[in-house]
Amino acid sequence: MIPVNEFRNIASEQNPQYRVLKPWWDVFSEYLCIAMLMIGVFGCTVQLTQEKISCLPNRIFTSSDSDGDCNHLREHQTNESLWEYSITKELKPNVIEVFGRKNGLDIHQYVFVNHYCYERAVHWYAKFFPYLVVIHSMVFMVASSFWFKFPGTSSKIELFVNILRKCFDSPWTTRAISEVSEERGEEKMVNLRKGSTVSKINPDGFVGVDGENITLLRSASVVSGGGEKKLPETAASVLDKKEGEQAKALFEKVKKFRTHVEEDDLLYKMYVIQTSLKVLKFVLIIFYAASLVSRIEIVVKCSVPPDLTGFKTFCCNHNRANLFSKLAYCYICFVGVYGLLCIYSLYWLFHRPLKEYSFEQVRLETGINDIPDMKNDFAFLLHLSDRYDPLYAKRFAVFLSEVSESRLRQVNLNHEWTTKKLRVRLSRNTSQLLELHLFMLTGLPDTVFEVPEIQSLKMELLSNITIPATLTQLTELQELSLIHCPTKLQMAALNHLQENLKVLRVTFENLEQMPLWMYTLKVLEELHLSGPLNQEASRSTTLDTLRELKNLRVLTLRCHLTKIPPSVVDVAGQLQRLGVQNEGCKLQLLSSLKKLTNLTSLELMGCQLERIPSAVFSLTSLQELDLRENKLTTVEEILSLQHCQRLSTLRLWHNAVAYIPEHISKLHALETLDASWNKIRRLPSRLYYCTKLRHLDLSHNQLSSLPTEIGSLQSLQYLSVAFNSLESLPEELFSCKRLKTLALGNNSINFLSSRVANLVQLVRLEIKGNRLESLPLEIGDCPLLKLSGIVVEQSLLELLPSEVRDRMDDS
Repeated sequence: MIPVNEFRNIASEQNPQYRVLKPWWDVFSEYLCIAMLMIGVFGCTVQLTQEKISCLPNRIFTSSDSDGDCNHLREHQTNESLWEYSITKELKPNVIEVFGRKNGLDIHQYVFVNHYCYERAVHWYAKFFPYLVVIHSMVFMVASSFWFKFPGTSSKIELFVNILRKCFDSPWTTRAISEVSEERGEEKMVNLRKGSTVSKINPDGFVGVDGENITLLRSASVVSGGGEKKLPETAASVLDKKEGEQAKALFEKVKKFRTHVEEDDLLYKMYVIQTSLKVLKFVLIIFYAASLVSRIEIVVKCSVPPDLTGFKTFCCNHNRANLFSKLAYCYICFVGVYGLLCIYSLYWLFHRPLKEYSFEQVRLETGINDIPDMKNDFAFLLHLSDRYDPLYAKRFAVFLSEVSESRLRQVNLNHEWTTKKLRVRLSRNTSQLLELHLFMLTGLPDTVFEVPEIQSLKMELLSNITIPATLTQLTELQELSLIHCPTKLQMAALNHLQENLKVLRVTFENLEQMPLWMYTLKVLEELHLSGPLNQEASRSTTLDTLRELKNLRVLTLRCHLTKIPPSVVDVAGQLQRLGVQNEGCKLQLLSSLKKLTNLTSLELMGCQLERIPSAVFSLTSLQELDLRENKLTTVEEILSLQHCQRLSTLRLWHNAVAYIPEHISKLHALETLDASWNKIRRLPSRLYYCTKLRHLDLSHNQLSSLPTEIGSLQSLQYLSVAFNSLESLPEELFSCKRLKTLALGNNSINFLSSRVANLVQLVRLEIKGNRLESLPLEIGDCPLLKLSGIVVEQSLLELLPSEVRDRMDDS
């Protein structure tokens, strides 16, 4: 006899962990299938090991019944002979007794008749009932576990069960449930206070004081919280580095699995289909089995050719009919219960929204408020696991929470970035501040706040940043740089920045990443923003009010602006430096510049300007004007710059200026003129009236000569005319005795005057790329010029006498 366990192993799933996806009706149905399979196996065993049928000839019949009848065998009473039955019950006087033919083959005849009658007379349901039971039971088993085997669903189920088990057993799960204290649901809008006046939030989201809108704080940009919330000191002992890495890998698996499974509802459809098929099969079995079970008869009439034995009719006894009949009724009862369970399963599938799963109750129990609700196949799997034990979903939900993940990241970061390692990365930046640069980390290590000497904190491409209250430990912090780092603050950290931060640099990709808490930094002196402020077409600018930045002196905007943001006017009274780097987007409306009366430096780079904006001429305090990378072809408006009497620096580089007008001489305070990378062919002779000019850069132009009046620029310290078409230099040039740098490279100069010795302060001479055949010996008389300060072909240096080279050798 075949062990039933073998059938179960063939028909059902091999992995016992799949039981978490089997609701109680599936488990009950599985046991019913085993019971039905046992009925079938038992019936088959009996069918194969015992005689099937025994036949005897019907010796009496009436003349009116040519084939005879076996009813007298089915209905006769105990102790009543067949002859008596035939006379008394049939009431037929013409009863005839038949005798068979003697041929000595009785045993063989009856064996043959038995087989013949079994094949011809016994109903097919009575013959094949055990086999049908086995087949139906196997089909039910296969249908119940088919979605565990189907290629489109088996991988998802296997991944889910494995991940679910690991999430349930992970040490991080227990710790996250018990120790999570920062929740997204608790992040609230911060009510700012000004003195003793309570701020009010208007319907637009602005926080106002005394009826005025002073700033805008985006929800969740500042985390409200009273005290400091940091990880326990025993974190390392509770969760070691290896366990933290394993939990981190689990988070990644859950994310990928969610992306893979939430896209469709194949699992749900497969489960519905297999349940529907089981219901249809149940209806089919009930209908045909109920109608055919009565055909399992104990006595069967069989007609045999009379020339074989002499008898025409045989009455056969189906030996196992009584047993099979009882088994059939039992089987029908089991199938009926099985079908009711399938119908209930369908009711459960269609009555409840199984394609949506809410963690509302889990959020209340665990305190992790940011667990997202699931949908499609992910939701269906969670619904099934709930039928097994809701604790699985509760512990699995920990790995769906970004708060939990950020907590874990924090633990791992603190393991990796020790205080000693951070101190090694400290360096001086361009402002000579002690800077810590953190690049592409998964968060902000808590150990950063254990290095109090940090003066500048630069965070680049960091994710999920929340600056905690421990920021107050960085007492020397003056500068903060956020490069593609959406950042939130705890209230204590915000208060600290409001009192200490002087410089803020922010680079963002969209408006949601811009930290709106920056509008409350009252002592901020420099603000540098880089990002798409004009992302929304319906608004010309999205830069909010700067009215609270009372100490703002420097504002740099690297954006695609169409006009100067109106909020810049809020700081017009104290703003001294404004930079707009528009990256090729045309800046059209500049009228608001007139209100920046205290502006000393203005940079308009890449703004597609074709002329110097007229609004600039009203800036009487302007000292520096930079118009780099525009489309200037003429600068005749320089005449109007004479109203800017303090203008000392004018940069027109990287444009298409063809000439500099003569009235540049009106700029008496001009000290720096940068007109490089233009198309200038000549210099105005009246340039020498700019007697304060110290820095003159005319490189990368089309100059063929220099005016002799250049010798009048006695204050000139830097002159560059490299990459032009100069063939000679005026002798007057060497009268500029304060020259420290002279760049003449890549021209067509074939002679360098011996008066170069008059340049007693010259420290750098660039003359490479010309047509010189030799250098004047007097070059050695320049007291500050060394060989390392001369940029020229090596062959020309070798032509100098050795004593000259030795005198200039700075080694």
